[in-house]
Amino acid sequence: MASLLNPYLSFDGDARQAMEFYKEVFGGELRLDTYGAFGEPGAGYADKIMHGTLTTTAGFTLMGADLPPGTEHAPGNNFAVSVSGEDESALRGYWDELAGGGSVSVPLETQIWGDVFGMCTDRFGIPWMVNINQPGG
Repeated sequence: MASLLNPYLSFDGDARQAMEFYKEVFGGELRLDTYGAFGEPGAGYADKIMHGTLTTTAGFTLMGADLPPGTEHAPGNNFAVSVSGEDESALRGYWDELAGGGSVSVPLETQIWGDVFGMCTDRFGIPWMVNINQPGG
């Protein structure tokens, strides 16, 4: 699989409705995974979206999720650019360059869903997510 570069949107509890709306607009296949499915059954949060992906027949990929509990939602700043795929060497290289001179909010390491993932903000203030798909992840 080639690496993907796409927007990743953050929502304040209405990710399911938003992602379903975008599916109506663009068509395609929508996959929604909840926090509860990954063992995060927090009070009233188990049914919220931990990760959603819309893949359209036009070749668009749009990702989104509800912010975790305790995370401030700031409209206008509720996005990141996501880079994901299986080419670990290339993706780690992107991570090193993007994080260099910036700040890391989630270190690039194995996460509960099995992939290697990290979040950083580059030196220009742009937030990035890097996900290295793992077999069976």
